[in-house]
Formats: sequence, C-alpha cells, structure tokens
Amino acid sequence: MKTVQTDIEQLQMKIAFQEDTIESLNQALIEQQKQIDDLQYQLKQMASKISAIEPSNMASEKEEMPPPHY
Repeated sequence: MKTVQTDIEQLQMKIAFQEDTIESLNQALIEQQKQIDDLQYQLKQMASKISAIEPSNMASEKEEMPPPHY
C-alpha cells in the first residue's frame, strides 16, 4: 500500500512541475507574441515613411546608357 501512495505522490509532484513549466512557457510565448506585434507595427511605420520619401535623382535602369564597353 505504501508503494501505491508513494507512486501517487510522485505523480502529483511531476504534474505540479509540469504545470509550472507549462505556465512559464505560456508566459514566454505571450511576451514573444507581444514583441512580434511591436516589431510588425514598427516595420509598417518604417515602410510608410520610406514610401513617403521622394524618389531620388538617379535615372532608372531603362534610362541608363550602357557602359562604353558594350
């Protein structure tokens, strides 16, 4: 009877440890998702700023003359 009780106690300890581990992993996942969301927002902001910049004075590839060695 003692071995059954001991086995039950060991299983309860393992379950408690696993629950703690799952909760820790869940918190890490929540933090990572928040970071991903923040980075996606920043990327969208940067993309809109870049698209708002006036085009440069450089000629496009079609307008460029080929180098003299062609």
